[in-house]
Amino acid sequence: MKLPPPRALLFDWDNTLVDTWPVITTCYNATFTHFGMPHWSEAETRQRAHKSLRDAFPLLFGDRWEEAREVFFRTFNVMHLERLRTKPGADTLLATLAARGLYLAVVSNKTGTALREEVAHLGWQRFFGQVIGAMDAARDKPAPDPVNLALQPAQIAAGEDVWFVGDTGVDLECAHNAGCLPVLVRDDAPGAHEFVTCPPRLHVRNCHALLALF
Repeated sequence: MKLPPPRALLFDWDNTLVDTWPVITTCYNATFTHFGMPHWSEAETRQRAHKSLRDAFPLLFGDRWEEAREVFFRTFNVMHLERLRTKPGADTLLATLAARGLYLAVVSNKTGTALREEVAHLGWQRFFGQVIGAMDAARDKPAPDPVNLALQPAQIAAGEDVWFVGDTGVDLECAHNAGCLPVLVRDDAPGAHEFVTCPPRLHVRNCHALLALF
């Protein structure tokens, strides 16, 4: 498949550049315990926890969703930095692409303050022109708002020469909504009935495979 060379790459954060499913699962289950609800396995969290908290928690916890958010972040704030782990090859990928003059940014559904804390903890802020999380734009992924906000510093318009790189259907949907080229990064290739309405244009297994394209 011949793809247009990108001018910019927008990256999802959780489980695209860093491995955070164990942390996310722990925080969800602490919240479920508070409300007397059944726990999720890590596999269930991988399937379900893709929306931002402001979009997901009202559906899970109804009118007590703000209380649930407080419980979630009490757990999250004491552990997320010490348990933060980078995906193999992510540092080399970002350093190489940045050195080649490509504009890089993060578009995540993690709350913006926590997201920027993690980026700074890794010393990766030097790679990114913008780091956009949940609540930073008027709407969160899969709406196109955070994409447009992430591209503003470079004065680049969303289009086929902007690759949106992520590991979930929400990322692919966001790419389609914004008019970017959707890139799926995960071990498993898309199944026959996955991502029917918002398919990836490109699938790579990991950061090493993505870098190999350049």
